[in-house]
Amino acid sequence: MSETQSIGSRDVAAAAIRMATSLDLQEEKHLKNAYAALGIKTTAANFGGEFIASVNKIIERAVVAAKREGIISATHSEEGAVAGATREAVSQVMNKAIGLNIGGKIGIARFNEHVGVTVFFGVGLLHLNEVAIGLGHRVI
Repeated sequence: MSETQSIGSRDVAAAAIRMATSLDLQEEKHLKNAYAALGIKTTAANFGGEFIASVNKIIERAVVAAKREGIISATHSEEGAVAGATREAVSQVMNKAIGLNIGGKIGIARFNEHVGVTVFFGVGLLHLNEVAIGLGHRVI
């Protein structure tokens, strides 16, 4: 992206997807620094467990991670934006995950008023895994 282009929701969504699909902490840190140079704040957090029991934990983990990394402040509207975007992302993969175990990573990105949350899931039983990705966006 050249400096003359403006950063918008598409770029924020792409950053959240990259954070959620990063392979390890080293890659997360590299991506975080690269996006910070563009003015995009990012973070990622892992999750896992049985899908139904994990939905609230995933939403809480996203909000806590976003606050901890300074992506959002502790206001009702900003916490709600991240919670809503996370809920939207989770709902996109719900049909594949209900009744199964999940594990994966949440990616969060923000630039100005745009917030994107991606959930990258491994869904499965034993070693028979499927993968799924969900993406939510909100404007603060």
